[in-house]
This record gives sequence, structure tokens and C-alpha cells, in this order.
Amino acid sequence: MLKLVAGSYLIVITEREAVGSYFGHPIYRVSSLKVYPCDHSLKHSPNEQRRLETEFCGLLSEAERTSGLYFSYDTNLTLSAQRLYELGDESKLLPLWRQADPRFLWNNYLLEFLIDKKLDRYLLPVIQGSFQHFQAAIGKDIADVTLIARRCSRRNGTRMWRRGADSDGYVANFVESEQIMQMNGFTASFIQVRGSIPFIWEQIVNLTYKPKFEIVKPEEAPRVVERHFLDLRKTYRAVLAVDLVNKHGGEGRLSEKYADAMQHIVGDDVRYLHFDFHRICGHVHFERLSILYDQMADFLEKNGYFLLNEKSEKLKEQLGVVRTNCIDCLDRTNVTQSMIGRRVLEWQLRRIGVFGAEETIEAHPNFDENFKILWANHGDEISIQYSGTPALKGDFVRYGRRTIQGILNDGKNAMVRYYLNNFVDGTKQDAIDLLQGHYIVSVSRDLTTPSIPSQKTGLEAVASFPLAFSLVLVGFFFAAMSLRRAPFELRHLFFSFVWAGMSIAIAAFVRANGRIFCNRPRLHKPR
Repeated sequence: MLKLVAGSYLIVITEREAVGSYFGHPIYRVSSLKVYPCDHSLKHSPNEQRRLETEFCGLLSEAERTSGLYFSYDTNLTLSAQRLYELGDESKLLPLWRQADPRFLWNNYLLEFLIDKKLDRYLLPVIQGSFQHFQAAIGKDIADVTLIARRCSRRNGTRMWRRGADSDGYVANFVESEQIMQMNGFTASFIQVRGSIPFIWEQIVNLTYKPKFEIVKPEEAPRVVERHFLDLRKTYRAVLAVDLVNKHGGEGRLSEKYADAMQHIVGDDVRYLHFDFHRICGHVHFERLSILYDQMADFLEKNGYFLLNEKSEKLKEQLGVVRTNCIDCLDRTNVTQSMIGRRVLEWQLRRIGVFGAEETIEAHPNFDENFKILWANHGDEISIQYSGTPALKGDFVRYGRRTIQGILNDGKNAMVRYYLNNFVDGTKQDAIDLLQGHYIVSVSRDLTTPSIPSQKTGLEAVASFPLAFSLVLVGFFFAAMSLRRAPFELRHLFFSFVWAGMSIAIAAFVRANGRIFCNRPRLHKPR
């Protein structure tokens, strides 16, 4: 339930789709989300209050299109297999929402009012992320493999409007990925995490294809990085930070600052490893990730994975986690995580006696194909939530090689990302902030401040990219027409220069003031 200016709104799951099971419990994907008004009194509200309510309701309409939501009536999707196993008897008796990990409880803010009313039977934890599953034969045995993504809600948002970390160390696009294998009575689980480079930085859209990276409060970077890794160590114990960004250009400045900050906290339980993905692997040689694997193999062997035997007795536990990042924590990250997941799954299959000492997943084509699709779909769903498009480089994850079609799709998706980042995502970010309680409506404040969605001031009030683009095209059209008539009347040469000059001036103005022509969040107003 969400409180706005004139009343409350109930966000209701109206349609669901079964997508698999989690330890025998059915899992559902939300296929329809609806917003219903409650206790409204708009008829007697002032005009300004009605206008505000209409604008906020528009954001709720955007929120109805939220993708990648999953839930279960019987088990807690916010908890990994290892954490579910470690739940005490008293905790198991609590309502599901009270067992939940608040980091991954997508509807945490929406539940607050209902929690106060003690409506426990209606309160189910919902995660945002991904749930992928397949069954395939290895010899005469059937393996059941599940891959779950749990998106952290503390710094949730869109690709360009949520970068880096906040001052508390919470990072953008933080996702816990859990790979679960069940076979011959054994259950094995392995967790990885991804998240943005953990200090305060931003990349504000300004109509250029790749806006400049800006490090905010660089003196704060060591403290924020330390806070972030303190939280990771509390949850996962040992951490290996794998940094995949370039060592040159704007990415290089971020990587250098990250490496410098990590020098203060590396130790027995925290390691930092840089791997310049683009320089080493290029656009097609992703098999060179074996170089990275060789550098992290000792950490993976030491910290292991979670394993239960046929009697549900714990044989192993995972003692550390690999934290992977690139710039977006999407494309390079997903390729890398799928490689790590593949190697660990092979270890697990050897441990339970299914694989021989040198046997690999590639030796079982049907299983191999399903495993690739599993990770490709996983990466696509995470990417759609953050960037609006499927992951780039997804053809390598899906087919094990780069393809012409995949490269063409990457080009198309890159252009779609550009459009969404510049002209759509600001409003989407406002909807996320409103729905997750990052922006709480206050009647007294919102009636007196200009930070709500439609209240633009100054140059922003008249800045319109479609209008500017149209004027540029019109100017060049008339310039061309005048130029064609110039041989017959010299004055048309002058007119052509005037029209062309107007177009160039408008284009230069838009380029110089690109930020104000973009779709920007207005609830948390950026610089």
C-alpha cells in the first residue's frame, strides 16, 4: 500500500505464471500488477492537490510495468539455500516477510502499512530479479538446475540514473545470483554477486553516446568502499572483488580510484583482482577468460560451495563470494559469472560422483545447451530491468561463441539503450523511487517545491529535443531549397546561409546544454 497526496493506493498482483519450484515449493512470476485507489477524497481537494495526485498516479502507471517480480506462497525467495538451511526453529515459525532478507525484499516499503495492521497472511515477500530452471539428463541420471537472481532494492534504479554507491556503501545494480543443482538426492548451491564500482560516481546523460564519468567526493571513496566491503564480509565472509573495466580512458580513472581504495582493506578475507576484459578478450576471444579463472581458482577452491547429502546433512558450506563488476555490471559481468558458474558446477558434479576427474559439461551436449540458455536468460532479465534491453555479448553465453547476428543485436540494443537513457529513464527512475519508498510524498513539501515531475523552471521549461530536432531539419531543408534557387536569384544564397546558420546554432545550443534536453528524474533531482 502506498500513501500519496489525497489518499492511499493498493498495489495488487492480479495475474501470475508458474515458472518452477524452489526446494519443492511452487514459484510464480508476476505477469500483471495493478494499482487500485483507496479512501480517496479528490472531489473536495484543492486544484493544486488534484494536479499533484494526477502526476504521482502517472508514475504509478509506469510502476505497473515493473518486470522480473517473483514470489512463493510457501518459501522465502529472498534467502539462499544455505541461509534457509541455517534458519533456527523459531525463525521458521515466523511469517515469511519476517524471515526475509530486507536487501532483496522488493515490496518492503509497500508492506509497512499492512504490517502495522497485522495482516500477515496477505504479506508475501516479492523479489525482483530472475528465476530460471531446467532439467536434463547426464547419462542415466536427471539433474535439476535452478538459477535465481535477487536484486537489492536499496539503490535500485535505471542504468544512467543509478551508478556507483551512496554514502552508506549501497551500490547500484547489486544482484545476488544463486546457482542450485539437485541430483541423486544431493543439493548444491553456489552464490556470486555483482554490483557497481562501490564509491560515489555518476554518468549523467547529456545526449552524447557515452557521457563523461564523474567521481563525486573523491576524498570519500576509501570510506565508502570500506563500508561496502564491511557489509559484504558480514553477509558472505571472504570476498574476491573482480574488476573487469578498462585500464584506460574514463573507465581507467574509475578503476584506478577503486584499486587505490582497495589497498586499505585487502587482507586475508578481502582480495582485489583486476582483469581488463576488453583488452584481453576483445570482442570475440572470450575463451581467454580461462586466464582470469586461473587467477581466482585458489579462492574458489578455498571457499567452496554449499552441499547437502541425501539425508539433508550439510557436507560443505560456502565461506566466501566472488563480487564481479564492469561499468554496468551487465554484459562483461554476465559472461564472466556464467564461466565461474560452469566451473563450479563441474566441481559439484565430480564431488557427488557423477563426473569423472576430467569430465566437463561440454561432453554432454543437451545439458550444455540448457546450461548456456539458463545463464543467457538470467543475464537478459537482469539487463532489461537495469538498462531496458537484453544483455550485450549474450550470444557467447547462449551459444558459446560470438555470432554475426549477436553482434548486430548488440548494435541495435546499444542504440535502444541510448534512446531509453536519454528520453525515457528519468520518469522510470521517479516511478521506482516512489514505489520503493526512496521518495516519500509529503503534502506540505510537494505543494511548495518545484521538484515534482511536471514543474520545470527556467530553460528546462522550454527545452524540447523533438522541437529542437525538428527546427534543425526544417532549417536544413529550407537551406537546401534556397541553395537550389541561388543560381537564378543571388539573394537565395544569403537565405540558404541564414537557414543553415540557424540549424547549426540550434544544434550547437542543444549539444552545449544536452542535460536539460534529456528526460531527468525530478523526485531526486540530479546535478
